[in-house]
Amino acid sequence: MRRWFRRKARHRRERKGRGGLAWYWLWVGRSNRRAYAYLLVPPDTELTEVARKRLAALKEFSDLGAGFKIAALDLELRGAGNLLGGEQHGHIASVGFDTYIRLLEDTVRELKGEEVVPEIHSALNLSLDIRIPTDYIADENQRLRAYRQIANAADAPARDRAEKELEDRYGPVPEAVRNLLQYSALKTTAEQIGVEAVDRRHNVLNIKFHPGTRVDPGRLMDLVSKTRGAQFTPAGVLLLPLDGQSAAGDVLRFLGEKLDHLRA
Repeated sequence: MRRWFRRKARHRRERKGRGGLAWYWLWVGRSNRRAYAYLLVPPDTELTEVARKRLAALKEFSDLGAGFKIAALDLELRGAGNLLGGEQHGHIASVGFDTYIRLLEDTVRELKGEEVVPEIHSALNLSLDIRIPTDYIADENQRLRAYRQIANAADAPARDRAEKELEDRYGPVPEAVRNLLQYSALKTTAEQIGVEAVDRRHNVLNIKFHPGTRVDPGRLMDLVSKTRGAQFTPAGVLLLPLDGQSAAGDVLRFLGEKLDHLRA
């Protein structure tokens, strides 16, 4: 009978989750006639912050296809829950959705007996000016968006797409932006082979490896023997003297060649 109702009132809606509220919303909106839903709370009741957010979500996301947005916001508020039950733990709000999913995937691999590769965030401190020129992208927000896009480009196809999009929107890509794309590629390579940090000190690149690095020791010693002045210290740091390179492009190419040698 509910499909014939053009109006529907519900009491104590602040106690319902967004999923339950969305059902009432859908029940009264399936016809070519305007429908109404009245969500009532006692006058002496003060809504909680979560309840206000739930009601605000229904008010804001009222367009066609908004169900996913409502579900995503509910996931953010209540947590992802227990895979084997109905509990809502809420830890996802503490670590973030992407990190939560990665931790969950790593745990599943461990339970399966599979190898879990440690996640490494490499820091490249090369003392280079590789900023996007203001005369190329004048608007600060657009520059930040370009920085974010380049930083999120995790592989060569993604970097090619980013470069092509920049060229389409702002014109030919200057050398400074190409250097930034190369810097992003080097950061990805360093993380893949297990480099924690690369520091440039007095024209010497200090490369520190993560304890779980996957670099073949034989390739590492081969690189040391073929690079003039290179050393591998007892502390586990690879020292690579720059051979006269000072320009940003030259330094990035030099480092790229050495990291590719270690990765091959």
